[in-house]
Amino acid sequence: MQRLSVLSLLVTLTEPCLGYYRRPPARHLHHRDVNVTYDYIIIGGGTAGLTVADRLTGNSNTTVLVIEHGELVDSPSIDTVSGGFMGMSDAQLMYDIMSVPQANLRNRTTAVLAGKVVGGSSAVNAMMTVRGTSEDYDRWGQFFSNGSTWSWTGLLPYLKRALNFVPPDADVEVGSEIMYNTSYWGNSSGVYAGWPSFQYPGTSVLLDAFRGMPGVQFPGDSGAGETGVYWFPTFMDPTKVTRSYARTGHYDRAVNRSNYHLITESKVTKILLDGTTATGVSFRSVAQLTNGTNTTGAVIMVRARKEVILAAGGIHSPYILQLSGIGPKKVLSAASISTIVDLPGVGQNFQDHPMLTAMWIYQNFTMRPSADDLFANATFASWADAHRYRQCAAWLSFPVISSRWAEIAANLSAQNHAAYLPAATDPTVVAGYSAQMKSYANALRGNGTAFYNNVLTGGSGSGAMVDLHPLSRGTVNIDTTDPEGREPVVDYRALTNPLDMAIMTEMLRFSRRYYMNNTHTARFSPVEVIPGANVTTDEQWAEYIADTLSPTEFHPAGTCAMMPRELGGVVDEELRVFGVKNLRVVDASIMPMLPGANICQTVYAIAEKAADLIRGSET
Repeated sequence: MQRLSVLSLLVTLTEPCLGYYRRPPARHLHHRDVNVTYDYIIIGGGTAGLTVADRLTGNSNTTVLVIEHGELVDSPSIDTVSGGFMGMSDAQLMYDIMSVPQANLRNRTTAVLAGKVVGGSSAVNAMMTVRGTSEDYDRWGQFFSNGSTWSWTGLLPYLKRALNFVPPDADVEVGSEIMYNTSYWGNSSGVYAGWPSFQYPGTSVLLDAFRGMPGVQFPGDSGAGETGVYWFPTFMDPTKVTRSYARTGHYDRAVNRSNYHLITESKVTKILLDGTTATGVSFRSVAQLTNGTNTTGAVIMVRARKEVILAAGGIHSPYILQLSGIGPKKVLSAASISTIVDLPGVGQNFQDHPMLTAMWIYQNFTMRPSADDLFANATFASWADAHRYRQCAAWLSFPVISSRWAEIAANLSAQNHAAYLPAATDPTVVAGYSAQMKSYANALRGNGTAFYNNVLTGGSGSGAMVDLHPLSRGTVNIDTTDPEGREPVVDYRALTNPLDMAIMTEMLRFSRRYYMNNTHTARFSPVEVIPGANVTTDEQWAEYIADTLSPTEFHPAGTCAMMPRELGGVVDEELRVFGVKNLRVVDASIMPMLPGANICQTVYAIAEKAADLIRGSET
């Protein structure tokens, strides 16, 4: 049986690195020029960190230092919008981290992709501007109370504030039958949600083919918080036809503020604590590191008058907390780090969106241009480099894709949830995981949460699906053999909850029906290439998934969860770290459960809300 991995599929969608060059400094400092003290120190100049820094320095009396591990660069790999994957293909812009071998995936290791550049992962992601459903956000707040502001109603204003929505051109809107409702969008941000100047005609046909699948809905706007099939915008400046991301949308417009300083190529070694109060950070210049890992050279310390804000992302925020003595005592003790605050949830509850690969081909799909022409027509491929496309997808609830919804939901409710976490997991983390699984059991029974995602490419073939709400939980912990010198140890723990396999099997079966047994696609003479019609039983699907699954869509989250401390939480509803004063976490790591969508838009909204929380605490 032929096997095709998701990572190999992505490679076919990327092109060679186009190079990059450093951007001339403005308020971009050398280490010797850093002030001794700032009001706020932000660790991480990525999606969230740059958003918060922009909002805080809007007050000229507030001083902010942002410390970023990567460089400040201009690069065609970042700007070019075609496909959205070119940034990921540029090793200069990415962390070099591999997961531990995944026992349930034939002991394969997986690249842990995260942006190491000013702008963070917003500089290298696939530019998909999707926010998930209202239930995704209501679920977060319900772990605290029914009146929590971490809800769809409470977050929608920040989802709107985070982006500058530009409607599609009239010809694209009419030709592709794009539906949108501006009431779900705002226009006060420097980060754009734009639309392409063209759309593959076949994409509309493939979208319409979902009308042949019972129960599928077609919401009037991608931002309405509903499941279904819809067009969605992309993180693109529609005038420049370039990526719009945290650097262009937040740093560039604030760069000349004298109260805003950025230092790059600097690795934070720990958060400084006076007892259990955060007072600043220590960091080293990357130039002072041997081979980029082993620590040498002087440690630089900077103080924060008000707060330290950790925005290093789902992989590095728990890493920095643990280096600072904040985290699970057993992990810290093994690394010979003194435990300042025993916080068992730090680095636990790790989640990402697993990607499934299969391949169906339409033999009689003759509409042109199509995504196939990117590989068959060099002239078209060159023209397409300056345009953005592929913006329609299905985001479907479980009852729509499977008749087994009641069975799987009941099995999830009845599980001994502790059995699917690492041995000796702290009881509070177990309690939080159990609460999450019971919430998902309810979601599996209804139509308000999307579990299945399939992006339509506008070509004759398709083959990538995403499990939007995985049940398995991984870990991100310091390497106890060399905590500061080595990158964190990342374990996806893929498929450790066996019901993930059941859900993914149903996803693949639904996709087979959509492509192969659908009156709306029969005229295209579909053929299943991978895995092949001989794969039919649960056991055969399980073998196929173990061979081909990617445990990541490059959406690391959950490792500093916003949940009550008794549920293994790391931060409260103000995003303050439990047991520590003057320290907040603001990035994807605070998500208790992944939204059923690409996470970038949600991270922007978290940062916008955090900025209000921080400014509110000053009064």
